[in-house]
Amino acid sequence: MYTIRYIMNTMTKRFRYLFWLLPIGLILISYLAILKDLPSPARLGSYDIPIATKVYDRNGVLLYDIFADQNRTPVPLSQIPKYVQQATIAIEDKDFYKHGGISPIGGMVRAIIASVTRSKLQGGSTITQQLVKSALLTPERTVTRKIKEIILAFWVEMLYPKDKILELYLNQVPYGGTAWGIETASEKYFGKSVNELTLAEAAVLAGLPQAPTLYSPFGAHPEYAKARQKEVLRRMVEDRYITQQESDTAANQELAYKNAPNIKAPHFVMYVKQELVDRFGEALVERGGLKVTTTIDLDLQEYAQATVSSEVKTISKLNVTNGATLVTKPATGEILAMVGSTDYFASPSGNFNVTTALRQPGSSIKPINYAIGLEKRIVTPATMFLDVPTCFANINQPNYCPKNYDGKFRGPVQLRLALGNSYNIPAVKMLYLNTVRDMVASASAFGLDTLIDPDRYGLSLTLGGGEVRMTDMAEAFSVFANSGIRKDLVSVLKVMDKNGTVLYEHKDPNLDRDLPSQLLLQGQRVVSPETAFLISHILLDNNARQDAFGARSNLFIPGHSISVKTGTTDDLRDNWTIGFTPLVLVATWVGNNDNSQMNSALVSGVTGAAPIWNKIMKRALEGKPDVLPKQPDGIVGAQICSVSGLQPPNAEGDDKGCPTRFEYFIKGTVPSQRENMKRQVLIDKTTGDLAPASQTDNVEMQEHQVLSDDVSTYCLDCPHPDGRAALIK
Repeated sequence: MYTIRYIMNTMTKRFRYLFWLLPIGLILISYLAILKDLPSPARLGSYDIPIATKVYDRNGVLLYDIFADQNRTPVPLSQIPKYVQQATIAIEDKDFYKHGGISPIGGMVRAIIASVTRSKLQGGSTITQQLVKSALLTPERTVTRKIKEIILAFWVEMLYPKDKILELYLNQVPYGGTAWGIETASEKYFGKSVNELTLAEAAVLAGLPQAPTLYSPFGAHPEYAKARQKEVLRRMVEDRYITQQESDTAANQELAYKNAPNIKAPHFVMYVKQELVDRFGEALVERGGLKVTTTIDLDLQEYAQATVSSEVKTISKLNVTNGATLVTKPATGEILAMVGSTDYFASPSGNFNVTTALRQPGSSIKPINYAIGLEKRIVTPATMFLDVPTCFANINQPNYCPKNYDGKFRGPVQLRLALGNSYNIPAVKMLYLNTVRDMVASASAFGLDTLIDPDRYGLSLTLGGGEVRMTDMAEAFSVFANSGIRKDLVSVLKVMDKNGTVLYEHKDPNLDRDLPSQLLLQGQRVVSPETAFLISHILLDNNARQDAFGARSNLFIPGHSISVKTGTTDDLRDNWTIGFTPLVLVATWVGNNDNSQMNSALVSGVTGAAPIWNKIMKRALEGKPDVLPKQPDGIVGAQICSVSGLQPPNAEGDDKGCPTRFEYFIKGTVPSQRENMKRQVLIDKTTGDLAPASQTDNVEMQEHQVLSDDVSTYCLDCPHPDGRAALIK
């Protein structure tokens, strides 16, 4: 009994100690984790000096200081126009004058979730919290930091009136790069004092603090700045600061931005900056003193920029106002040059980067369509397509009747010549056989991730009926250059922090190799080496394209075997040329930012993008050997009839029985059927042409030379008086 009582007394004492130890421990932990280093709001107005992040080209040439100096010019709230204040409150914290430092409903819940999950949810912090976060705390996303932020927000609200908090915020927060505070931002972006800002300009600046790099009009996506401005104006209308008419007037005002100074390869630098921000965060990129080595070759970049600018100027009479180019190393994905417009500093939209914008590719997408057919073994390079009037039935819509760029029809055309000369009707038939659904499903593997919903497209997809980015087209064409392997684009080779510690380094076994090794290629296989070889060989075959482009067009560069494809949309809004060897890929584009039509005198392969492509490709290949696509073991050659694409009737004899030519095939796909074009067919006695299947009168059976592809049938030696189109259902 004594022993039990002793044990009970001992446990009671211990629990008593534990009862006091637990709250003391919690207080101690809270102090160490949260309160110990809690800064005082009295520090508002004193700032740490950041260190510039420097961006270099691949050879160590400085391109840009992402952050050169922290430039502030504080201004009192009385000198800041009311609509600047209202725009900020509307987009950042509409209840600013009502709450006590935090927004407990909705905003705080989103903020805590974002901190716990480390997601990029936005809109959870009040203006007071953002001031505290910017001026007093680190940018880390943790629950502890969020608790500190809440405590300090309450503290600030007790120390300062609302107008003073708003004034501190407008003078403290970053607006991008060197611009800290609204006065400096006004000078940086518009070259004027804050009290001279218009409503339209104020709306642009008010939208920046949430994501200065993303929404910057000088950034990789200046169109986001416009969208953000409209969102600010919409919020101001909702909160009754301005009328809808004032909002519309401001949204339609043409903005004159001040040129961004001291920057080389500006479109590329802004592209890289956005990638760095996505990886490391805004604060580290703009204030952390990073040293960034990029993939770009500044000499090639400046040559490409000058070429785009001068060539577009020479064709301005054809209503062409802009051009762009992208140069890459397909084996590694490295970007060697990126020119997003003729002049980044031109007003109003020179900083718009066409290489990352959505544009229609025209016929430049055809190689992907044919590659799918080759990969599925539906066709070979010798497969004959009938380039004849053809219409495809559409449910509840007019029939789709494609035409070639010159309005002519060539009759039987084999795949090699159809792709080389970029004939439209064979390409549409190829997509008909592949199906739109299969092409869209395959597009993402090629890197064309904007083509996602097959129900949005019809057979015109193979003529450029969907929108793609030039950066994605470069990845897609790298599949052919890399024997079927796709390489994602790379813009950054190495990132070091201010202490020289490597934060990121791109690794690829083909880096710095003058001649890339196919054995070392790493990446997703999209098509077989055999399919990639066939497409590459067709696109470098100057004979296969000379009917459309001539033997000495801008697509031909003496001394180099280059696979190349042009593309012009039917409505003359986009004109492309994309070409590659295993060593280098060059994509070029001309058109207009406002999507207006170019002059019909522009001729694909002769004017427009092709001359730009020719000059840049020549420069990129200077001093480099002629490298042909490697022929895989699974490729064989055979003689086939030059019209039907079938085996000659007398393949073993001296007289083959038909004109022949040589063609490459994937093993197992060499045609086994021998050519025999003579057939007994029903002829319409009135027209002399093939009778439609539904016609039963006024017909007779005759022998003629007849060919069929997998879509339609055509009589070679019949008259075709009415140009009647075959209807495919």
